[in-house]
Amino acid sequence: MHRQNDLIKRINDTYPKLSKGQKLLANYIIEHYEKAVFLTAAKLGKIVGVSESTVVRFANELGYDGYPKLQRALEELVKTKLTSFQRVEVTSDRIDKNHVLKSVLQSDAEKIKHTLEEVDEETFNQAVEMILGARKIYILGVRSCASLAGFLGFYFNLIFDNTKLIHTNSVSEMFEQIYRIGEEDVVIGISFPRYSKRTIKAMEFARNRNAKIIAITDSLLAPLIQFSDCNLIARSDMASFVDSLVAPMSLINALIVALCIKKQDEVLDTLENLEKVWNEYQVYDNNDELNLGYNSQTKDIKEL
Repeated sequence: MHRQNDLIKRINDTYPKLSKGQKLLANYIIEHYEKAVFLTAAKLGKIVGVSESTVVRFANELGYDGYPKLQRALEELVKTKLTSFQRVEVTSDRIDKNHVLKSVLQSDAEKIKHTLEEVDEETFNQAVEMILGARKIYILGVRSCASLAGFLGFYFNLIFDNTKLIHTNSVSEMFEQIYRIGEEDVVIGISFPRYSKRTIKAMEFARNRNAKIIAITDSLLAPLIQFSDCNLIARSDMASFVDSLVAPMSLINALIVALCIKKQDEVLDTLENLEKVWNEYQVYDNNDELNLGYNSQTKDIKEL
């Protein structure tokens, strides 16, 4: 039978009676337990915006005999991670069930806001230059991150002629697609909780081949970071069954736009040529053109 992590259970059980400051601590621990485990009471309080004594009282309120005991509970949580089942439980306890749409949109907006506040523009620019100088660009993201990888790959294919989107659920096929990777290549690995071992193994392989690696993930403590040369960090919702990938998508949009600006002339030439192809083969549904064609055919029939 499923057993909810003890720390999560204590937080959920006591959440309604916590003070405003203590609720801020509870939210931070739920969303960033992998960071909180390394923090002292003073540092945790500073990050959240409460006093050290509030942190200690919070630990006591949860039933722990002091902050060190709470940290040990955090260590246990980091070891086990949150299962999908636990993430559903946490979300169910927090979300306003009468205003789901508003609650989710507000949560997504907050994650973009936090990503904006924490983003490192120098690192972002470094990633842009690495991509521009690559012999070949590999893009990898699996499970829920496959949608992000596919979106990035679609637009990169319009900007570059050296992009390879790795799309497979098979570990063996994944390595078959990247085995030619070398030191002149760049790999963009996209990974958000729960982190996929396939992506991590691929990044390890690329690192061993001396390829340059860009990680798009949620934390500097995420598994991809150990193999990465350049880290693009975007907030995601770690306490929800449905992964919130709004902030990562926004970051990827910025990356695409930055590269379009750098390669503006080539992109314009590509789009101009593609428009001719699209028009010739009627790729897009243009109502005016369809109506014109229909009226023309009808006229020919009447004349016959």
